[in-house]
Amino acid sequence: MFDTLQDRLADVFKGLRSKGRLTSADIDTTMREIRIALLEADVNLGVVKQFIAAVKERCVGIEVSRALNPSQQIIKIVNEELIEILGGQARPIRFAKKPPTIIMLAGLQGAGKTTLAGKLARWLKSEKHSPLLVACDLQRPNAVNQLQIVGERAGVHVFAPEPGNGVGDPVQVAQRAIEHAQRSLYDVVVIDTAGRLGIDEVLMQQAADIKAVTSPDEVLFVVDAMIGQDAVNTAKAFDEGIGFDGVVLTKLDGDARGGAALSIARVIGKPILFASNGETLADFDVFHPDRMASRILGMGDVLTLIEQAEKNFDAEASREAAEKLSAGKGRFGLQDFLAQMQQLRKLGPLSKIFGMLPGAGQFKDAINSIDEREVDRIEAIIFSMTPAERDDVSILNGSRRARIAKGAGVQVSDVNKLVNRFVEARKMMEQMAGGGMPGMPGMGGGGRAARKQKSKSKKSGRKSSGSSAKRKQQETGRALGAKAAKSSMEPQTMDEFQLPPELQKMFEKQQGKG
Repeated sequence: MFDTLQDRLADVFKGLRSKGRLTSADIDTTMREIRIALLEADVNLGVVKQFIAAVKERCVGIEVSRALNPSQQIIKIVNEELIEILGGQARPIRFAKKPPTIIMLAGLQGAGKTTLAGKLARWLKSEKHSPLLVACDLQRPNAVNQLQIVGERAGVHVFAPEPGNGVGDPVQVAQRAIEHAQRSLYDVVVIDTAGRLGIDEVLMQQAADIKAVTSPDEVLFVVDAMIGQDAVNTAKAFDEGIGFDGVVLTKLDGDARGGAALSIARVIGKPILFASNGETLADFDVFHPDRMASRILGMGDVLTLIEQAEKNFDAEASREAAEKLSAGKGRFGLQDFLAQMQQLRKLGPLSKIFGMLPGAGQFKDAINSIDEREVDRIEAIIFSMTPAERDDVSILNGSRRARIAKGAGVQVSDVNKLVNRFVEARKMMEQMAGGGMPGMPGMGGGGRAARKQKSKSKKSGRKSSGSSAKRKQQETGRALGAKAAKSSMEPQTMDEFQLPPELQKMFEKQQGKG
């Protein structure tokens, strides 16, 4: 969503990197470019003015840190001010001291409330809660049925005593749902309310009545982040008519300019609690202002990536794989590689994973064009092998490879390519796991290759002076280090696991820049 803004800010900061010192004119030019970038991203005008004033005030007369050059200092200031605009810090959901905690969702029709209810319930369940979804949208056709389907996919119970489609009283349903939750020991109740295509008295009165009978602990305003400036106006109307405690942004994966996300927290004065950034139920995150600011400035979101890895990766399986690599001798097989690749895919699409890495913005096109089917083909090849073949690829002769290719629906050359790249990658990883890169300064100078070289020089019995021997040893170390560094930086090694061709091009481009 923030691609346009990210590109504009990257261009602004790129022009500052060559400057050793910033003049007042440089700062004015930079502020003007940032102002234009924010306005083009559809950020509220008042928010833009406040942001530019705050950044400019801190930039004027800036004392350059020893650790940062002027451009880095300005990026640091912009990052801190962006965090403030987005709410300062993440605000956790407030749970009732005496269950059940009642969460009411409000917003216009089309904002994605029903799907968001399922995502929120799934997240609550992953946090060891027992949520209950309540179908109080009895106006929109098939809204109740949709919530039941979403609840089933999320593995969460749905309270839907009325069929909907204009039948039933949503206020009574909400009241009965609270009683049902208390009897059945649900600790969180998520109420999905009706929306309208626009603000009207009927919508507001119904939401206000549901709020009155349920006394929710959290009223969350669900807003479509793609509607731009109108998101702020709608939020104001809901806050005045009903009152809400926090905001949930949906459709952050869209191609809109994203100004609503940068405006709504500052203008309304209510925190953004959650963000939905995809169509699946797993595409739902707690909103962290600092991480979002980092993404906007192209610095990635490593913390979110780590959190997702901790949730989805099997620590025991990863430890066993690491031990096999450390042991060497080809013990790490294709079955282990397949297990690690499947864990990686649990984090989401590869484009999303790579997009969270720092500096990924400059490879945006390559990352977005990654073909997930390439990974499917790799899985198909490995699944077509017997357990013995996966554990020891050295037994793969011509007839076996032909059988595997036929079973996977690929060419024999594809099987050969996967096996060859896997073997080469395994050699490199075993080197790194077994004592560091040979001859590399600061890496222990160890590894089997270094010890072998030392033993060989001893057996030669070659007599030389201490200084010449030392000089030769240094030259040998440098040669080995250069060789190792070269092998680790060659573009083909970045594709050892047969990454998609688009990603391979990305790495080749990066290598060309380096």
